[in-house]
Amino acid sequence: MPVIDAVASDYQDQITFVAVAGRSTPEASAERVGTWFSPDRILWGYSDDIWALYGVPGQPVSVLITSDGFEVDRWFGEAGEANIRTALDQLVAYG
Repeated sequence: MPVIDAVASDYQDQITFVAVAGRSTPEASAERVGTWFSPDRILWGYSDDIWALYGVPGQPVSVLITSDGFEVDRWFGEAGEANIRTALDQLVAYG
């Protein structure tokens, strides 16, 4: 999340960033907002249903989804800034 948070400002006009917590409690997740990412750049929420919908087995996982719901990329754990930027560029290209 810290790397995604750092690059999010470069894509703010093209991509909506959303962090979805799950398998915990909304209260515990709310305590971590601001520690792992800035809520000014990344929206957040809590939903076990979204985790199930996208088959997320645990944290951390990132899923890039187009505005019409097509999954462009996914990775588990850290991907590194260069790889994340490449994935975000692909997401922008898909629309």
